[in-house]
Amino acid sequence: MLPSELIKKLRKIEITTRKAVDETLAGQYHSVFKGRGMTFEEVRLYQPGDDIRTIDWNVTARMGEAYVKVFAEERELTVMLVVDMSASQDFGTRAKTKAELAAEVAGLLAFSAITNNDRVGLILFTDRIELFVPPKKGRKHVMRLITDILTFQPQGRGTDVRLALETLIKVQKRSAVTFLVSDFIADDFEEPLRVCARRHDLIPVVLEDELEKALPPVGLVTIEDPETGERMLADFSSFAVRDHFARFVGARKDERERLFKKLSMDFVSLSAGSEFVKPLVAFFRARSRRQAA
Repeated sequence: MLPSELIKKLRKIEITTRKAVDETLAGQYHSVFKGRGMTFEEVRLYQPGDDIRTIDWNVTARMGEAYVKVFAEERELTVMLVVDMSASQDFGTRAKTKAELAAEVAGLLAFSAITNNDRVGLILFTDRIELFVPPKKGRKHVMRLITDILTFQPQGRGTDVRLALETLIKVQKRSAVTFLVSDFIADDFEEPLRVCARRHDLIPVVLEDELEKALPPVGLVTIEDPETGERMLADFSSFAVRDHFARFVGARKDERERLFKKLSMDFVSLSAGSEFVKPLVAFFRARSRRQAA
């Protein structure tokens, strides 16, 4: 990507994501992701309706009037973005690839985090760990993360979700809100997913493309697995071929979602080329309602 194209794309992502954060997402983010706890702030005179359990009896005894302790939410969180950079992320049949969608989603989440004074870190992975950026605050840091996602040239081509999760466990000792952004075209990651879900607030963000769900009836097509380079000739005009593909993709999706539900994990699915802000806002609202119930 040329520097001028990168600057244009970065500005577009910053403008669109910051607008979405300012207008709709920041409040949802704050309500869904709580701080680490409550910290003592001050004491004040008791007022009707105050919880009597907050009365500071030592101050009350000294002053001769009832005083209560006031607490503030210890708001600062660490947010980790764990982003799949495998070759399958370069796929996209509309105006946007899954990799570009990943950058926009990461930007939206990162700007939401810094608006709430949280720190943001990044892990890029393929079949190896490509990059680790420790959590920091600030717009400049967020722009650096988005730039990394858009421009990084990975060494690997495959997808090792297990390795990404095991790395997160090693580098992030304290609990973090973690968004695992991937198409999840991978196997054998249930155990590290279980461990991460216990230690962190782990949210899978599943990236999809419409063509991956249903093949068009366009005749003979040479298809290539972007991660292995394997090629084959397929007849997409055949209903049997399209039906077999649809069943395979559907079964993989069902298995993935069963795993998330088995581990009591909230997840959200987004499609490249489609609007993604509204689905994320709807996800946060639904999560907030479940937490409040």
